[in-house]
Amino acid sequence: MLLRRRLPLVALSVLALGGMLAGCAPDPAPTPSPTPAFASDEEAFAAAEEVYRAYNDALNDVDFSSPRTFEGVYSLLTGEMSASTRESFSAFHADGITVTGRTDYFDLAPANIRDLRTSVTINVCVDVSSVHVFAATGESLVPPDRPSIQPMSVTLKATGGDLRIATLEPAAEVSCER
Repeated sequence: MLLRRRLPLVALSVLALGGMLAGCAPDPAPTPSPTPAFASDEEAFAAAEEVYRAYNDALNDVDFSSPRTFEGVYSLLTGEMSASTRESFSAFHADGITVTGRTDYFDLAPANIRDLRTSVTINVCVDVSSVHVFAATGESLVPPDRPSIQPMSVTLKATGGDLRIATLEPAAEVSCER
């Protein structure tokens, strides 16, 4: 009980001491305010579109029998998306998974440009109709009820001045009609 009464007094004393010493310390360097990575929403969307296009191309170039082909995809990812993709690709390589066909996309559109310095979300319709995935035994791993067109929401984060894909998730609210 005595500790509870003394804690506010101790805290006030520390704050007061800090205030007195603050006048003695040299002025800290001013913190620069962050500069927007993009001058406009349109510029942010164009950059996001460019990264997604590069991601789709890199994904189509992946050959799970050759891990060096993974690097193009890895270079466009960040955070948990990067970690989970590395884990999956490594497992696919180890399991002898093969993929045929190409992924395509259409109706890429801005969904949310949260802050020109940090995050851009786009919606995209992904066409996987020609993509087939096989186990090492030759058995198809594609469920028969897999939709050939998949609406996705893609969030890109600014890292080191560049956008990288941070999440790629199904987006039921996106309409993908051709």
